[in-house]
Amino acid sequence: MASFTASDGVEIAYDDLGPSGSRAALLVHGFASNRVENWKRTGWYAAFERRGQRLIAPDMRGHGESGKPHEAERYGRARIARDLAELIEHLGLGPVDLIGFSMGSGAALALALEQPDLVATLTLGGVGGRMLEPSRAPGAVAFAMEAENPDDIGVPLLRSFRQFADEQGEDRLALAACTKAPSQPVDPDSLFALRMPVLVVAGSRDDLAGDPQALADLIPGAHAVTLPACDHFSAIPHALLKAAVFDFLDGMLDEYP
Repeated sequence: MASFTASDGVEIAYDDLGPSGSRAALLVHGFASNRVENWKRTGWYAAFERRGQRLIAPDMRGHGESGKPHEAERYGRARIARDLAELIEHLGLGPVDLIGFSMGSGAALALALEQPDLVATLTLGGVGGRMLEPSRAPGAVAFAMEAENPDDIGVPLLRSFRQFADEQGEDRLALAACTKAPSQPVDPDSLFALRMPVLVVAGSRDDLAGDPQALADLIPGAHAVTLPACDHFSAIPHALLKAAVFDFLDGMLDEYP
């Protein structure tokens, strides 16, 4: 593990693996996860090693081995996107293959919109049309993280996130602060500005994401892939997700039916 200090003083931990001469892939994990759980344990590190491509995988602030402020104003898509930009600058990278999942996709999209020169290709995993909608339950995730007793969490999906956070030993107050940061729905009109190749991919049973095609339709030339029989959690380790991402990076998605 390596680390660097973000411009606001938060330490960001990351892994940097593979040949330095290849174009780097920057992988951004989802909420309540971390680089090891989201990417290493599920086979992504090994897949990129077999591919011979450099992989950079940070822990987002509030997660894993990175700093964990408890103030909501230290979070938000724009701040996390800035962490990613500063990591790219810290490592002296050229444009990267930027790959996000779930909350990580929100930060990846924010970076691609704000600093497109840093992004060679953009993969938005675990998201879809719901990214364009306002939150249906503001504060619910924070409540799930702050609850003393997980049995008090009435929504099964939120209870799953809480249990997952507890299993990873995450700082629940930092995660709660992360969800309290102001976050507006993505402006559909802003997506037209994206000019790098874009993949939107989610499971057919992923109710959190919605239809990936609904999001891809708003991005010029974007590809959408739906993973059959996958939900939000089972998609990450699935071979079909890896196949879709690597086919996209290799320019082969035009051959999909």
